[in-house]
Parts: sequence; structure tokens; C-alpha cells
Amino acid sequence: MKERLLYILRSIYNLKDKIAFFPTLIAFAGSAFAYLMFYLESLGISKYLLEILPDLVINNTDTARTLLTTIIAGSISIMVFSFSMVMVLLNQASSNFSPRLLPGLISNRRHQIILGIYVATILYCIFTLISIRPSGNEYQLPGFSVLLAIVFMVISLGSFIYFIHSISQSIQINNIMDKIFRKSSTRLIHLLDCEKDNNLPFKSSNSWHSYQATKTGYLQHISLENIAKVAKSHDCKIEVIPTKGSFILEKDTLFKTEKPLDKDILEGLSTNFDFAKSELIEDNYVLAFKQLTEIAVKAMSPGINDPGTALNAIDYLSQLYALRLKKNDISYTYIDNTPWVLIATVNFSTLLYDTMAPLRTYCKHDVIIVKRLLTMLNHLKNLSTNSIYLKSIDEEIENLKEDALRAITNERDFQYIETENFNI
Repeated sequence: MKERLLYILRSIYNLKDKIAFFPTLIAFAGSAFAYLMFYLESLGISKYLLEILPDLVINNTDTARTLLTTIIAGSISIMVFSFSMVMVLLNQASSNFSPRLLPGLISNRRHQIILGIYVATILYCIFTLISIRPSGNEYQLPGFSVLLAIVFMVISLGSFIYFIHSISQSIQINNIMDKIFRKSSTRLIHLLDCEKDNNLPFKSSNSWHSYQATKTGYLQHISLENIAKVAKSHDCKIEVIPTKGSFILEKDTLFKTEKPLDKDILEGLSTNFDFAKSELIEDNYVLAFKQLTEIAVKAMSPGINDPGTALNAIDYLSQLYALRLKKNDISYTYIDNTPWVLIATVNFSTLLYDTMAPLRTYCKHDVIIVKRLLTMLNHLKNLSTNSIYLKSIDEEIENLKEDALRAITNERDFQYIETENFNI
């Protein structure tokens, strides 16, 4: 029961990344505030304020209805214009940069809040307009509520101006790459802080008991702390087989246990694996390497032809790989300094190859890009002290040299690269 409750809470928490989550909450808040104003109006708040501050209360029915109708129509126009522009810019980002960027752009928290402000203002004004009743008594008019509607419209206009500024900044490729880098580096630093000495390897899990996935999708999140608690309570070490962010098919092996566990315990363990149809950098730093690589490759396509963007993407990759060098290929989750869960991670060699393979394929003809890639690899080579990592870096340097020799035919280009002592 506890595991099921935690699963429900995690599912609700994951809704925060949906574009409609915050707008829905703010819209409900606007509707609730309208009903709160109904109650305050029934207590005579407009009559009281009319006696104290008459300039703050609108006491003409026709004026109130005209204002509310105008605010509703204006807010709808602003909302439609704003998010029509968003769709155009998202299409541009997908065409010019990478479709993988769309989930991050769509889930922009600030834009969601602005959409919520628009919707809340519209709903508040609609409910306030409905509350206006024909009456000969001027105090029956919700004058103070109408004044608040004007205030909300001013807030919406301010939000619209901020939205124009924000969307113009967020669509710039330099800002997109910087955001990707900041999110992924934060995630990597967090993993490095959680990492301990991994000289306590598990014994071979070949004879352990395997359990399959019951769902299909991207493995977005794993509640490792909960799994470790279950492992400790039953004195049974657990190995997570797939890497976070990988696509899991139903019946694929999801985890292994040192000894067989009851059906109820296994069902509880399964609820600690969250599947989704998309990936987020906040949950999986590997996605940042994929996105930056795709941006560089797309920038070097004949239709885009933007080597400057490719160079910037390689610079960000250099910084991320410098952080990744500090991380071990094997990770554990500890309780009381005892490892209970072995976590599969994308090893450095695979990650480097997955980045360099498309870059070598599509950028090998450009001497400037080749030079920058060699600079990155040699920089990583100087930073690394892991023999396995060094071997992988040397292999990628040789692969890049080989491809560049085949693609670059100008002798002057070779001389330019040789001035950096890469000895191609």
C-alpha cells in the first residue's frame, strides 16, 4: 500500500513537466477567487468601499459589463496570439536545430505560468460578468470585483510583454545550449556528490533471479532510495539492468535480485520504475550529449550551414565531458555505507563513441570543426587519469584522423591542423 501511494505521488509530481499542469492550477485558482469575491460581495464589500473609497468602485452596470466583455475578448486575443507565436517558433527550432529540443521548450515553467494567468483572468471575468444581476439597487453591482478584473488585465498585459521578451531569448540557439549545459552539469554534479568509493563490487549476478518489465517506454526515473530500502529490509542485493533514458520493451529484463522475492514485494519494486514517452535532461544527463551532438550535426547540414553553432556545441560538449571524466562507469546506492543497489550507467566509452560517430560522419570535411574536435579530445586526454577512458579517447582521436585524411584534400588545411601539433 505504501509503495502504491508513493507511485501515485510520483506520478502527480511528474505532471509538473506537462504544459497544461500549471495553467490548470492557476485557472482553478482564478475560478476559486471569483467565487470568493461572490461571497465578499454578498457581505457588502462594494457598498463598504463605496463609502470609504468611492473612486475604487465601479457602480454603473453598463460600464461594468462593457469593461468585462472587453477584458475577456482582449485576453483571448492575447492568449491566441502568444501561443500561435510559440507554435511557429517551436516549428523553427525543430527545423533548424533538433526535434529533441521541443519537450524542453514546451515545458518552460514561465510560459506555463503566463498561460495560466491568461486563462485565470478570462475565467474570473466570465464568472464576474455572470454575477451582475439587473437591479435598481446600485450596491448589488459587484463593483470591487470589476475593479479587480481591471487589475488582472493589467497583470496579463505585463505578462504578455514579459512573454515576448522571454520567447525571443529562449529561442536563440546560444541560450538553448546554455540551458542544456546548465541542467546537465547540475545533474552530473549531483551524481558526483552522491558517488562513493566503488571498490565494493557485487559478486557476479549471472545466477541471480531476473524480472521483466510490464510496460513499454523510456525509463525516465528510478527511485533508487526506495529500492535500496527494500533490498536492505530483505537482505537482498538488487541490480538494475537498463540504463536510465533507455527505451524498454515489455518483457525486457528490468532488474535482478540476489535471492527470490515474494510477488507483493516484486510489485512494490516495479512501482519504483517510472516510464514515459519522452526524455528530460533533469532526469538523464546523457540526453544533453545527444541534443548538443544533434545541434552540431544539424548546423553542419547543407541546408543550415552554420559552423559557428557547431563550434559552440563542441565547446559545451568539452565542458560536459570534463565533468563526466570524474564519474565512474559503475554506480551503487548505499545505506549505512553498504551498497545495496547496482545501477547500470552509460559507460564513458559508449557515450564518447555515440557523440563522435555522427560528428566524424558529418563534420570530417570541415577543417575548423576537425581542429576543434581534436582540441576537445586532447583536452580530455590531459584531464583523464583512468586508463580505460584514455584508451577510448585515443581510439576516437585515431578514428577522427583517419576520416579527416580521407575527406580533407587541401594540403594547406593539413598544415593548419599540424600547427596545433596534432600530427595528422
